[in-house]
Amino acid sequence: MSRIYIIGAGFAARTIAAEIKKKSIYGNIVAFLDDDPEKIGTHVDSVPILGPIDDVLDILTLQSRDEVLIAMPSASRERVRDIYAHVKRCGFSTIKILPDVSQIIEGEAHLVQTRNLDVQDLLGRKPLRIAIRQSLGYLKGKRVLITGAGGSIGSEIARQLLHGGASRLYLFGHGENSIYEIDRELRILQKEGIGTQATLVPVIGELQDPDYVDFIMGRLRADVVFHTAAFKHVPMMEENPVNAIRNNVFGTLNLVRSCRRHGVKRFVLISTDKAVNPSSVYGVSKKIAEAIVIGQEKLQTELFPQDPASEDYRAMVVRFGNVLGSRGSIIPLFKDQIRTGGPVTITHPEISRYFMTIPEAVSLVLKAGGVGENNNLYLLDMGEPVSIQDLAEQMIRFYGYEPGKDIPIQYIGLRKGEKLTETLTEEYETIHPTDAAKIFQVQHSHLWAQETLVGIIESLRPICYLDPSHPEGDGIYRNRKLLRKRLADIFPNIQVNPHEPEF
Repeated sequence: MSRIYIIGAGFAARTIAAEIKKKSIYGNIVAFLDDDPEKIGTHVDSVPILGPIDDVLDILTLQSRDEVLIAMPSASRERVRDIYAHVKRCGFSTIKILPDVSQIIEGEAHLVQTRNLDVQDLLGRKPLRIAIRQSLGYLKGKRVLITGAGGSIGSEIARQLLHGGASRLYLFGHGENSIYEIDRELRILQKEGIGTQATLVPVIGELQDPDYVDFIMGRLRADVVFHTAAFKHVPMMEENPVNAIRNNVFGTLNLVRSCRRHGVKRFVLISTDKAVNPSSVYGVSKKIAEAIVIGQEKLQTELFPQDPASEDYRAMVVRFGNVLGSRGSIIPLFKDQIRTGGPVTITHPEISRYFMTIPEAVSLVLKAGGVGENNNLYLLDMGEPVSIQDLAEQMIRFYGYEPGKDIPIQYIGLRKGEKLTETLTEEYETIHPTDAAKIFQVQHSHLWAQETLVGIIESLRPICYLDPSHPEGDGIYRNRKLLRKRLADIFPNIQVNPHEPEF
């Protein structure tokens, strides 16, 4: 049986220890390690608290199956990095961690939440403390639908919504495996006493089908919708531009229309910094989606003539940059490259991106969903841009190698649609603080005229949906070259390749 050292002796650590003792199959706790002089030398249920942490780690004599659990959810990333480096040098067979404070809801901690420490636990800034139960008060007793619920953002929204008191959580997605996984995970969490007993309803469906979307929204009668579903991988969408527009633009349009028609009270679109001065089809698709969701009422009347919203309908957009460890991000790519001996590939030595952790981004999204007003765009405080080269070097060292010596770094050039740096706002946008920490409201000096947005959508529709009666004929359907040309006429940063195939 394993011997377990718990680093930290606060409330979360003590809660975990009590659960480990109750479920003795997990192992025996040898000691707590803490830096607080008032705790050092005392005991918790006969288990000693030793310290300071670094001094104790220096003198430990380990056995082959000894494990360490870092239970300091409010510690800074710098401190966690130091502790990780120290325990790794000690030779622990397993290093586990509790998630950061945005996933430990107001002091609650459970054994099922612990997991093996991952590189993303050491990256990014100190997590923000959010009184999440208070933030989620607007969801109590409501039916909440999450599109893309099997994805990185959608699944974390679902985890945190377990604490919101919703009556039902609809887990919507078109990938059966990912929806199965998040549904199973949430049921395990509920079984272990985490969150409330909201009814979980997995829904496999396709947002690109307007008839289906209208049917399912009429059946589910959701009160609140978090729309996270999107095709997000920039180079992949450059190779599949029609699908990017069909899914991200028309999928959003179908969903908004049905939400307005069937009495949804609050709609939150997750957007991206790639929608700012977009240079990729993905960025353009999200730019158009933003306009669909938060266009002026005059514009919305033109777009949704048959779908007037209720008086208490609120639609908003929350825009932010990259999140650490999301699907399609560089973190999983770098992991695979390091594990196979490299090289780690970087597009450019000066490339940088904004990053935050998935739990923190989601906590702020949920907060914004409660405080946000209709037709508003909100921006999350992403901190300072991160050098991708620095990120790669940190990851290489995490796995015990030396950058450039053990694992080479190779520069491969910017890919299609990729920028050297990202910005969070357009030139005509200004940001203003809100009452919520790290959430800004973005004000537009101008919005698209209604005929412009409607014209864009209608010019793209026959490319994405087959319409034999269209004046331009069947040949326009799925014509990617024509699609890109039409986008480039409106978005000057879109590059037209004269050699691009039509289909």
